[in-house]
Amino acid sequence: MKRFSRRETLAISTSFVTGSLLAAPAKAQGRPRVVIVGGGFGGASAARTLRQIEPDFDVILITEAAQFSTCPFSNMVIAGERPFEAITFGYDGLAARGVQIVIGRAIELQTSGQVVVMEDGTKVAYDRLIVSPGIELKYTDIPGYDEALQDRMPHAWKAGAQTVLLRDQIAAMRQGGTFVMSVPNNPYRCPPGPYERAGLVAHFFKKNNPTAKIIIVDGKDSFSKQALFTEAWDHLYPGMITHVPFSDNGGVIEVDPEALTVTTAFETFAGDVVNLIPPQRAPQLLLQAGLGGDGEWCPIDQATFESPFAPGVHVLGDAAIVGDMPKSGFSASVQGGVCAHVVAALLQGEPPQQGVLLNTCYSLVGPEYGISVAGVYRVNAEGRLKSVEGTGGTSPTGASDDFRVSEAAYAKSWYANMTTYLFG
Repeated sequence: MKRFSRRETLAISTSFVTGSLLAAPAKAQGRPRVVIVGGGFGGASAARTLRQIEPDFDVILITEAAQFSTCPFSNMVIAGERPFEAITFGYDGLAARGVQIVIGRAIELQTSGQVVVMEDGTKVAYDRLIVSPGIELKYTDIPGYDEALQDRMPHAWKAGAQTVLLRDQIAAMRQGGTFVMSVPNNPYRCPPGPYERAGLVAHFFKKNNPTAKIIIVDGKDSFSKQALFTEAWDHLYPGMITHVPFSDNGGVIEVDPEALTVTTAFETFAGDVVNLIPPQRAPQLLLQAGLGGDGEWCPIDQATFESPFAPGVHVLGDAAIVGDMPKSGFSASVQGGVCAHVVAALLQGEPPQQGVLLNTCYSLVGPEYGISVAGVYRVNAEGRLKSVEGTGGTSPTGASDDFRVSEAAYAKSWYANMTTYLFG
């Protein structure tokens, strides 16, 4: 049974004790009130930044659980290189900085009335709302699959129980068995994530099941950092990983969770363990509030993150359409910080300043083998966040093993610094 720290318990208790007060009109309290839905990288970054730059604002973070497990570095857990606890964080640090933590599930955004409706009926009023709830998995888009079958063919694309389940299935796989991974077409959370996972699972197999095979059934023909990944696979795990692009498989037309098979237009792939990553979209909470318009992701003003469909509501992270920026944890954290400044300016009646946004994405193909890509983004004349020409780029192919060890060390330092800043 989960045991909460004294500070966690205080934050949870406070959220329920003051629940009736949260429904009061925000401006009647005399202080601007910003409500944030989603306690991941984007939401935590927005909350921390707001408290830092505007200590006189009321900042309320709504999160479904008292702890958050990160998708970054969850592949290290799956490969047995880190315990699950190492990617799981509470909200002590944010609570200590004055962020009010409300543990519970938001079920409705009443944007015309400026309230968030909670599952227990509580209504949380706001002057400005920031939503960063991540993604929703489209289980039923794959014939033969639904949410009830996710433990048979785990996705592990939301860090938590699925992460541990996939880790245990891989560890228990028979010698010489086959691990099949089905990857959707873009867009989805963390574009290089499946290929990092393939490399780290291969690392586990190399030590514990050296005759095992990995088959990646891809919904597209090319992928992020492809040249770096394939170079690493050939160098570290020759002959173990087979990537089957869309042009060679024709797309997944059916899965059989009982038989553990993935059937494509041209071939059926059978696995001892099948990691099925479904297509994704913005969460229903946002779509039912009209924030997606006619689509499955949320358009925004890419300078302010404000929804064109709901004034005063800002959408961050994986759920938003944010120009050239990828759906990554680092992207969400940077967007959260920038959005905090935007919201602070707007609530003070000032025009928000424009700047640049950054993203750095590290991938570990082995525990001591890192690769990376970086980007710099600025809103152009058409209002779109575009990559700034001549900036960013990927780490080079053909680099030495020492270089890859250094990149792996940078990746671990980035993760430690980021999680300490947001949650520590």
